[in-house]
Amino acid sequence: MRTTEPGPFELARDRILARRPVFDAHVDSIGRALDLEHDLGERGAGQLDLVRAAEGGLGAWVVVAWVDPELFPDAAFERTRAMFRATRQLEARHPDRFRIVGNDEELEAAAQDGCIAGIPGIEGGHAIEGSLENLAWFFEQGLRVMTLVWNNHLPWIRSCEVGAGPDVPAGLSSFGRKVVREMNRLGIVVDLSHAGVQSFYDALEETRAPAIASHSGCRALHDHPRNLDDEQLRRLAANGGVFGVVFYPPFLDAAAREEAKRVRTSACVREIVAPDPAARFLKRQRIMRAKASPMSAERVADHIVHAVNVIGVDHVGIGSDYDGIDWAPEKLEDASCYGHLAELLLQRGFAEDEVARILGDNMRRVFAAATGPGTCAFESQRAALV
Repeated sequence: MRTTEPGPFELARDRILARRPVFDAHVDSIGRALDLEHDLGERGAGQLDLVRAAEGGLGAWVVVAWVDPELFPDAAFERTRAMFRATRQLEARHPDRFRIVGNDEELEAAAQDGCIAGIPGIEGGHAIEGSLENLAWFFEQGLRVMTLVWNNHLPWIRSCEVGAGPDVPAGLSSFGRKVVREMNRLGIVVDLSHAGVQSFYDALEETRAPAIASHSGCRALHDHPRNLDDEQLRRLAANGGVFGVVFYPPFLDAAAREEAKRVRTSACVREIVAPDPAARFLKRQRIMRAKASPMSAERVADHIVHAVNVIGVDHVGIGSDYDGIDWAPEKLEDASCYGHLAELLLQRGFAEDEVARILGDNMRRVFAAATGPGTCAFESQRAALV
């Protein structure tokens, strides 16, 4: 029971969240629905479901289909297709609370009807299996955001990780450039998180639409290969794009990176027993939350503030990576917690409208610009995919 009146930051936070402004550019939760049969319409395990998302002010999320290339080396297309089907099933199960959208007009309609918008996304170009026809097929099924590459190098693009062989280009191959152009033509947002430095610059050179880096950190604050340096931030902003700050502690802080290594190598993690990788990951989430020394959400705010100082408030957003990460910052543990980040930013001196832009309006602007007007092309596919 509350014993004191809310303070000015809490009141401002509540005014912001009342708009349900949050546009989370990267969420992996649909994998739980597919592999563990979790109904994301109900409060449950993991880091995001529709109940906690509504509590946190979520208006739209990129429903990411990520395929583990080690588990599915020859079935990336089919595995991604199954994840898209799971997204349709979520919509069919909760049509009054969740709606798949293909452009800003549909996103606004979903908001007016009280629905959280879901934007189908793919993390890693290995899902298209080297085929522009497959890319177009996914577009017809609703694809509107694609992270060009994950940590595995492809014949047409190098990732930010080491270990690329001689057959991997330094950046984008000619086919990789065709992928970017085709994404522009169709209306799919180009996502540059995970890309190698040259791949990042090649894609920005090629794209004619604003791009995003959906879930990364600032290398100036933590020298991690998944993070962007200040020049990359400036080039992304010059493109009209948006930098999404991730919530994963090891990407944001050196001490947290070491803490994650410590817990992951502990006996309690090594001895996890579960029938499949998804169940093992969920158990690891619980252990990391219980055993890892907490990292303050202030560190997320640090990365946001640095990015704003470099490129301006109109080019910064968020991409939590919920359910793609085994550990989240203190007070940002799940999707009910976006309001805490809003309050931190207000305390750092941001105005209410600036906080709303960071939490979602900036990402929505890129989504609107890259996907274009009109109705989505996949309406007739809904029944077939469910």
